[in-house]
Amino acid sequence: MVGCIITIDAMGTQTGIASQILNAKADYVLALKGNHPTLYGQVKNWFEQQLYQDFKGIIHSYDKRVEKGHHRTEKRQIWCVPISPLQTLHNQDNWVGLKWVVMVVRVPHLWNKTTSEVQFYQLV
Repeated sequence: MVGCIITIDAMGTQTGIASQILNAKADYVLALKGNHPTLYGQVKNWFEQQLYQDFKGIIHSYDKRVEKGHHRTEKRQIWCVPISPLQTLHNQDNWVGLKWVVMVVRVPHLWNKTTSEVQFYQLV
């Protein structure tokens, strides 16, 4: 697995799995959802606060995309932030190699229906 990036949905977002991935000399992108409620709440609240303050003084990456096809349009906004400006995260030391948190906002529009979804990730 050397040099690979492993992506896993929330079911596989476990500290043991993160350790195995890093031990195999790979990196990870792990979905962060309600199965880790304290960590999820911290990351969600932090991003909400930073959005309100327009990430003032916070080093971050931002990108937005619009994709169209098959009667569907999806707008995505992505923010990526090193964990250093966040307060210590719940069980942070158990997430070996954790360096970044990411927020993705998706707004898909299909025919006459528009929805919105926010997803968080942790990664090395």
